[in-house]
Amino acid sequence: MTFNGYPFNLSLEELTDIVDNQTREIEFIGPDNETYLSLSDNDKKALTHLIKAAKIINDVALEQDHPLNHAFKTAFENEPNKTPLVEKAYQLFKSFNGVAGLNGIDPKPVEIFKGVHQTEGKNFYPQDLSVDEFHQILIKMLKNGKFDDVQKILSNRAMVRRKGDVLEAIAYTTYFAKEFSLISNELELAAHYTTDELLKDYLSWQAQAFLQENEDMDMLADKHWAMMQNNVIEFTVSRENYEDELTGTVFDNDELKNLIQSFNIEVNAKDTLGCRVGLNNKQGTELILKSKDTLPYLSKKMPYADRYTQKIEKDAKQTMIDADLITLTGDYAMCRGGITTAQNLPNDDKLSVKTGGGRRNVYHRQVRFSYDKARAQQLLNRLVDPSLHPYYQHDMAHHFVIGHENGHSLGPDSSYKSALGIYAHTLEEHKANTISIAFFEDVAKTFGTYNDAQIKSIYTTWVISLFLRAKPVLSKPHRVADLIEFNYLRAHDVIFFDVDNKLHINFDKMAPVMYQLLEETIEVQLSKSPQKAKEFIDKWDEWSEISEYIAGVQKSLGLKPYIRIITKF
Repeated sequence: MTFNGYPFNLSLEELTDIVDNQTREIEFIGPDNETYLSLSDNDKKALTHLIKAAKIINDVALEQDHPLNHAFKTAFENEPNKTPLVEKAYQLFKSFNGVAGLNGIDPKPVEIFKGVHQTEGKNFYPQDLSVDEFHQILIKMLKNGKFDDVQKILSNRAMVRRKGDVLEAIAYTTYFAKEFSLISNELELAAHYTTDELLKDYLSWQAQAFLQENEDMDMLADKHWAMMQNNVIEFTVSRENYEDELTGTVFDNDELKNLIQSFNIEVNAKDTLGCRVGLNNKQGTELILKSKDTLPYLSKKMPYADRYTQKIEKDAKQTMIDADLITLTGDYAMCRGGITTAQNLPNDDKLSVKTGGGRRNVYHRQVRFSYDKARAQQLLNRLVDPSLHPYYQHDMAHHFVIGHENGHSLGPDSSYKSALGIYAHTLEEHKANTISIAFFEDVAKTFGTYNDAQIKSIYTTWVISLFLRAKPVLSKPHRVADLIEFNYLRAHDVIFFDVDNKLHINFDKMAPVMYQLLEETIEVQLSKSPQKAKEFIDKWDEWSEISEYIAGVQKSLGLKPYIRIITKF
């Protein structure tokens, strides 16, 4: 059977199993939420326009991801009599927010339709552009003096298309002019209605940033966004660049890398747009804010701090909130083997951070609350020594995540990290993990934030989160980071498995070994060497017998790697 001109790649049986048995639901808040009910009529009107803007941002992200996404989305929505096969395929399409995606288990993307593949460059680049041709075209352009053109191609704000035998960058503001105009209009309307002056200022700047091809406008919007701490309405336009796996490969070609460096061309992967709309949960935010005072202290404890500019100073510009989610769209809604639990933005490559702007951490309450308690207990019974069971507490994972997100605000700046090419994201996520664990005991003693039992709970809960379900691929940096840390802990006898394959933890060794790992990680970032980054990852991402055994247990307990978001607005 075909749909929209393409045959299905999955049978009804396979799709039914995915949608009915392998998908977990995450339910967002609705109009009955107490915070929403307390909003003024004008702020409720503002929220309506922000939700409309979020939906248009999703259209942009669909186009950035794959050239056929919109055609299939339209076909699914307009199909009057959906067969069971079409309906199940539509559910998977909405889970991926696209025609294909990784599920965190299989090494290659799951494709809904035959012949509809994902490429390294997604739709940021021509679908038929191979890595080698990409490199050769850029080399030719640089040798012909087209430095400015190559800089635009390697920027994070442009779609790239063929123009004869070379490539041409088309700025987002041009390529998405229609969509950006509509988004800007919704943001202006929301700014008109909201009673929150800081939110009003941010939305006005963000509306203009969508209309002007001027990085300064994004910078100003980001700086106003990062100032919001006591806002009730949460609205974020995210611009992260994990999906583009092509741009960073320029560092794998020595000739091209040398040319890029000789002409001081900055390389940034393409930004995929995402949007978050929610409400500030005051109680959750109060807990998170307790970690803010630790940042200046930790900045002085970072390895080799005298060799790079530290981003956090005593008067750190860092806001933090816990958000009840209304909707996630675009990049956020591309649930491909996972969903974002929390975020630290803007990223280091953004001008607002480079020019001294603040950063903002936002945590997703509904995401972190969605777990299967019964399955977690079964996993403990199969893989963890009974003496550790009392220390496993799912809510303690949130405390690790707080440390992780704060970790992104520490360490070498973007110039060091971006130089690592396709390995940059993995090293950065791994660094943030390592910072979180390496400093927990130090922070607890200095600030009185955790007692010994709580520290052991955080350690235990985190280590169990490293029990992977399959060997991760490089395009999933969080999971590769997990594997690196799991293997490092085993190699240094912090964790071990007995003859019954049950986990044991040497708590006394956790902090010093993780600090040692942090030192090695920062050394790699400071090297600016993709080769050293690759060697580090290759050394520590081995898929061992115990990893395979753990993955087998995970599968025997049943996996739900797909996600269905339920929105109510």
